[in-house]
Amino acid sequence: YIGDGNNVATSLLYACAHFGINYAIASPEGYDLPASALVKAAEIATRNGITVETLRDPKVAVENADIIYTDTWVSMGQEGETEQRRKLFLPYQVNTDLIKRANSNHIVLHCLPAHRGDEITDDVADGPTSAIFQQAENRLHAQKAILVKLLALDK
Repeated sequence: YIGDGNNVATSLLYACAHFGINYAIASPEGYDLPASALVKAAEIATRNGITVETLRDPKVAVENADIIYTDTWVSMGQEGETEQRRKLFLPYQVNTDLIKRANSNHIVLHCLPAHRGDEITDDVADGPTSAIFQQAENRLHAQKAILVKLLALDK
């Protein structure tokens, strides 16, 4: 994961720990995952024999990665921090130079909406390794299934 240690990064941390997937996050100092989440995930990761790494260098984080995941640098309620975050997170942009360090068969994910030119470049978002829109379609169907389940509780 490349970017802010936000709710998306935390959810991925837990999912990777539970499913036995090595997890690395690169984020600027002060934008780390919550310490409590790291402690909890580390316990699960140890049981499942995988690693959890927190890094500052995105190049190290994506080295030989199978999946590169990023998210918006500015979440709802943080609009007043937009310019500050853009400057701070620019070295964490998912771009062609960065993804060259990943496995040749890697995929790129983003939960959308993407701010093209900020956290991800157009050529990566639209490139051959991008699975962003497939991810969005899969999320749509998963959300529909959850709604069906919730609305049919009495049956």
